[in-house]
Amino acid sequence: MGTMARWELDARGRLEKAAMELFQERGYVETTVEEIATCAGLTERTFFRYFADKREVLFSGSKELEKGIVDGIVSTSREAGPLEAVVAAFEAAGAKLQDRRDIRFVRARYALVTNHAELQERELIKLASLAMAVTKALRVRGVPEPAASLAAEVGIAVFKVGFERWVNERKPSDLAAQIRAAADALKAVAAARNAPTKRPRRKPRAARSGLGNR
Repeated sequence: MGTMARWELDARGRLEKAAMELFQERGYVETTVEEIATCAGLTERTFFRYFADKREVLFSGSKELEKGIVDGIVSTSREAGPLEAVVAAFEAAGAKLQDRRDIRFVRARYALVTNHAELQERELIKLASLAMAVTKALRVRGVPEPAASLAAEVGIAVFKVGFERWVNERKPSDLAAQIRAAADALKAVAAARNAPTKRPRRKPRAARSGLGNR
């Protein structure tokens, strides 16, 4: 492999690293694409080969995440229910994310998205795309509507809750376990909602002795 090929293979990672450093040092709004490329030792032209704009640097793994979740749903045992298949796929994706990303990067990215409306908007678009992909994967498994769409949306909600609890922990434990805990909490809520309400038993009235009427 030539020098230029090795240079290009590492370009995405270098651009991501440079962008995150600049976003934290200078601020997201103030940082330009030119500055990111220069910091990475690359050109703007190279930057745009990998990213449509500077926002996309923070969402570069979204397609890989989506593919992993979809593949997980498709490969899950046919005996698993729709929500069970979705949660299992998100757990596996969470474990992979935790293995591949340094928690400092994850927290820095989370803070940037939380504090900038345009990044929140982009994240909502990515989540909508993920929901559509998950719904499609469930339909491939034979899950009808509206069950497929509901399971997809619930799965994303479970993932978000689990992820936020994990990223905000002082000492992050296991992301997959947090996703599982969020799913269990949802099941408990649903079970409580469906449980028959017990009416309080009335106390029997005391029999009148008639002494007071004498």
